[in-house]
Amino acid sequence: MTLPELSSEWKTGLSLAWSIYIAVLSIWIVMQKRAPVSTMSWILSLALLPFAGFVIYYFLGPQRLKKQRLKRLRSRAGERASDDLALLREAAQRAPEALRQMAALGTAACGLPVSSATAVELLSGGARTFDSIFEAIRGARDHIHLEYYIFEPDQIGTALRDLLVQKAGEGVSVRLLVDAIGSQRLGSRFLAPLEDAGGHVAFFHDTRIGRRLRPVTNYRTHRKIVVCDGAIGFTGGVNITDEEDMRTRKDAYHDVHLRIEGSAVRWLQTTFLEDWAYTTGEYPSDKNRALPHLLPQLLPDAEAGDIPVQIITSGPDTTLEPIHRMHVAAINASCQRAWLTTPYFVPGEPALMALTSAALRGVDVRLLVPRRSDSLIVSAAARSYYDELIDAGVKVWEYKARMLHSKTLVVDDNCAMAGTANFDNRSFRLNFEVMAVVYGPALTGPLAAQFETDLRSAAPVRAHRPQRFLMRLADATARLFSPLL
Repeated sequence: MTLPELSSEWKTGLSLAWSIYIAVLSIWIVMQKRAPVSTMSWILSLALLPFAGFVIYYFLGPQRLKKQRLKRLRSRAGERASDDLALLREAAQRAPEALRQMAALGTAACGLPVSSATAVELLSGGARTFDSIFEAIRGARDHIHLEYYIFEPDQIGTALRDLLVQKAGEGVSVRLLVDAIGSQRLGSRFLAPLEDAGGHVAFFHDTRIGRRLRPVTNYRTHRKIVVCDGAIGFTGGVNITDEEDMRTRKDAYHDVHLRIEGSAVRWLQTTFLEDWAYTTGEYPSDKNRALPHLLPQLLPDAEAGDIPVQIITSGPDTTLEPIHRMHVAAINASCQRAWLTTPYFVPGEPALMALTSAALRGVDVRLLVPRRSDSLIVSAAARSYYDELIDAGVKVWEYKARMLHSKTLVVDDNCAMAGTANFDNRSFRLNFEVMAVVYGPALTGPLAAQFETDLRSAAPVRAHRPQRFLMRLADATARLFSPLL
């Protein structure tokens, strides 16, 4: 057999192996039954990477996750929220039909009903947020639950750890759940004082290979939740890091957070406990006393408030994309205004259509994004949408002062949203997220005022602004990867 003949056989063999590889990979991805655009993006992207594409998809590709809902806990939370019913019926009678349908959508998509709050406070900036959280923790007498994507062992992280050590030493039950990747700098030496004092720490989706048949590296908890004694709750965009505190860094991220009191806190508590049970296997039930506090302490009686609030959760454990649906529904329901703030803007077709359609029918649609985020490819992808948004009448603004990290939406005078979800595919489909929807004027006024304040540090984006060819090409290329971002 001559060398040319051997070379030809090798070429044939490699071509056959390549064809089989592409076929197997394509079938695997297609059987996930994801959005066609996302499916094609994965196939085309990975086909360009011989065999390495298989490894990338194995670790980072979409997959179905099962995360048990604690039905008994949810049932008990619902029972203890019965005092809200009269208020909510009255509020529903006054609410527009579109809002009633939004509330029903949220309940059907994630299983959490509309509840109420006695107070909802908008906290602007990390400094104000940390001060409020620390105050609530100091006042806790029974338990303190925290869940964070990023918890850094820096100045603010150390101060919070030391406060938690103090509270644990006082006999308060402390549970800290952090994401294994977002909080990867938290080491055993840093956490030892808290655990020695009786506190409990868990890492969400530990990245160590071998713990699962297929790793879940790409699925993170992006939630920020603090619950003190089941009565005071916090959620929003602020992580535990000096990067969000202007007292430490003048270039700190600009962000907002919510402080909530009342029965709506039960659903933040339920979300935390389900995540804790999923991560640790520790369930809050009467038969299994792994948690030292039973349901009456975890879900205490709370005064019915006059502010309707709905906690919405989403994650890769459901295909319904509740937070995505709520954003689209809210924008579609808008009549006067829809003001969106997000650090990462990579919309899917439904969200893009909702924004442009609202603008075309005369709604004041405004989009506020950072001029430069901490992800160059996401910033480039966002810029690729500007012209079609502006052509439809959407007013686009770029925040110049610092990195903008707020995630909010104001619709008319009767609906406001704030939470952890960015306006992109990762938050809508891949991360575990949480958001508070506040119906009525309680939050729309403060959030609208914050939005207008932020515009003073922003510049409007002009339609068809001059750009160098290479930048336009980079933006258009980044957009091709939108379904993967």
